Amino acid sequence: MRSPPDARPLNATCCSCAGVKCFQLGATREPNHAQDRKPLSIIGHMLFSWLKAQNAVDAGAALADSFPTQAAGPAVGEFLRTATQDLRGRNLNFYQRVRFANAFKWRLLENGVAADTARDVTQTLLISSSGRSTASTPAAPAAAPAFAPARTSGATDARATESRADARSNGGPVDGKALEALFRQGEEALGAGQFEDAVAHYQAYLAARPRDTAALNNLAVALLKLGRHADAADQLRKAVTRNPKNVDAYTNLGNALLQLHRYSEAEEAFRRVVSLQPTDLAARSSLGLALTLIGRLDSARSEFEAVLKTTPEHAGALCGMGLLERAKGRAAEAEALLWRAVQADPHLIRAWATIPSLRRMTKADSRWLQNAEKLASATKSHADEAALRYALGKFHDDTGQYAQALTSFQRANTLMKPLAPAFDANAYTALVEDMANTYTADSLASARISDSSPMRHVFVIGMPRSGVALTGRILASHPEVTSVGQLNFWQETARGADNRVRRKILSENARRKLASEYIAAIRRLSPNANAVVEATPVNADYVGLIYSVLPDARFIFMRRDPVDTCLSCFFQPFSGTQNFAFDLTDLAAYYAEHARLNAHWRSVLPSGTILDVTYEELVANREPTTRKLLDFLGLGLDERCLQLPVQPDSVGRARNYAKFVTPLTPIGRASSLI
Repeated sequence: MRSPPDARPLNATCCSCAGVKCFQLGATREPNHAQDRKPLSIIGHMLFSWLKAQNAVDAGAALADSFPTQAAGPAVGEFLRTATQDLRGRNLNFYQRVRFANAFKWRLLENGVAADTARDVTQTLLISSSGRSTASTPAAPAAAPAFAPARTSGATDARATESRADARSNGGPVDGKALEALFRQGEEALGAGQFEDAVAHYQAYLAARPRDTAALNNLAVALLKLGRHADAADQLRKAVTRNPKNVDAYTNLGNALLQLHRYSEAEEAFRRVVSLQPTDLAARSSLGLALTLIGRLDSARSEFEAVLKTTPEHAGALCGMGLLERAKGRAAEAEALLWRAVQADPHLIRAWATIPSLRRMTKADSRWLQNAEKLASATKSHADEAALRYALGKFHDDTGQYAQALTSFQRANTLMKPLAPAFDANAYTALVEDMANTYTADSLASARISDSSPMRHVFVIGMPRSGVALTGRILASHPEVTSVGQLNFWQETARGADNRVRRKILSENARRKLASEYIAAIRRLSPNANAVVEATPVNADYVGLIYSVLPDARFIFMRRDPVDTCLSCFFQPFSGTQNFAFDLTDLAAYYAEHARLNAHWRSVLPSGTILDVTYEELVANREPTTRKLLDFLGLGLDERCLQLPVQPDSVGRARNYAKFVTPLTPIGRASSLI
């Protein structure tokens, strides 16, 4: 956090991410633009008593509901004049004004008001209603202030400079003492685990001092604790833009990106930290973790070993090495490292939560069970508790306590669902329809580019938990194959193009440019790559786009029993980007549309472009199935591809939960879809 002179900004230090500086809102409301209600009458009705801070929250939300639909011009000016005059007459204390302003801003956002407008209107109300602003009446908000030059936060003179600059931007002086008190309240709330309150305090503080990079960092810490990783990343990007040497903000940005599965971007953030502070062992551990998740295991090992050479019991590096050994298929070595990690740091949640993934747990694992239950009950972070509840569910599933297992998994998903955007089944159906209508056999044939890529591209796709990651690791074990992890390149391309790729095939020049950008992204990760495998499940949505850009690409479609697949997703600690996995009904809807789109791709791509492999055959017939995969790539068998462990007991899991999974019944009956 940006702190008084004797303190320094917080890092998002958390037990859930390998001991490095890392981590894991509420219900939405329908817009209610009550335009026929006067702001003055609302305030007169709602602000008659300020005995409780909640009154301020209710009044702020009610006032926001009367904000003019056209958020510009004289209507906004009149709205602000009326509201400000009445608020000044109420003699509210600073804390009450802050609570009022925060509730007001968030209801504006819920009602669809643009973020810049909501921020500026709230900022005007907060400052003008203090009674310390200039005599002029508030005008409608101007455009958002431009980014200030980067500053090092924490020093008194820097805070004073920022305060004066912000006062000029906001049109009036700022009560410095009151703002410092507000900042300290944010610190106290964060330290007490009251993360929603911390967010409110820092947002109110930033309304008056939007250029305070330490406050941006601390707001992000609170958001990370709430599981709002994308929002945290947005704040941290502002912080590092304004202060490119802000080590804490870069560290927290890397952690947020890890949680968002943007591993390559996380690597860049951590490399920046290491370049600024080469002796930062936690940053090197974080960099090793990012490299492990990308699949660059040799590079990751170098980072972990560099840390452990100087600090043999560094918990984060030990946990990271454990994750690396797991990726290598060496479960026993991984577990030994994770136990060393929790001995070094008994609160290292990622290590505790990872242990059950390494093997089948038994009732003899009472030490693990007791510690996991104790930590799950004690943590104030919903995301951390969820990670442990998933692991406890795995323990109970392994020991045949299926009702108890389901209770643990349900608790985990109940904790995670509010932390992610709601899954929109209709929106996903619309995506499927658009892709199927745009990428037909004829349109793909006519758009084919004659040039070939300098490398072989293999995309392993399918539902999450259908064997995509396992198949990717098997292929990457071959010495001639390079894994690039999960790049999210194609999903980001679709978003960045304002969904134009859903409506029509891009021009040849645009597709050639995309091919060059994708190859460049791979070269940055592995300059000498020849055969490249990317195992990203969501690429199943963009097969047509990928093929139109890389016509020599090959696709391995992984399939698995539908109910087994969806149950495995429900039992897995996914991030908010896979928000369909937190609810069985959402999973069933997503699976059906995913299967329909895959059937379309099979019908429109040329013969020999797609190889179908089932998880069940990979488990039951490991060597012949591995040979089939490598033959598809034009490669011979390498014994290293047979060394990764598989879990045969994960086949047929649904039978243990038949009476609990009614929402999945339709996809079980309609398995012919895939």
